[in-house]
Amino acid sequence: MRIAVPTAQKMLCQHFGHCEVFTFFDIDETTKQITNVEEVIPPEHVPGIIPPWVSEQGATIVLAGGIGARAKELFAQQNVKVIAGCPSNKPREIVEDYLNDKLILGENTCDH
Repeated sequence: MRIAVPTAQKMLCQHFGHCEVFTFFDIDETTKQITNVEEVIPPEHVPGIIPPWVSEQGATIVLAGGIGARAKELFAQQNVKVIAGCPSNKPREIVEDYLNDKLILGENTCDH
């Protein structure tokens, strides 16, 4: 399993399209342990380009703060599950909370 977290200043970026990097976490599904972490600079933000790019990086889950409906639709077309409303926190902590069923979600603050 590979989880993507849009990140800015080493924290989850609350505005999906404005992230500086995507932090990718490789997960051993049996042990629910992080086996690798990689930060990758995404392509320039152009509507519709990020979902297929994230999928090409091997991610199957995106943990996001605020993300628009269109982006969520595009991720669904790529078979990438989006979990919106994640708190602004360090990406590793968000992923670990998700893996341990402790992730507390708020509102998806993106309205476009």
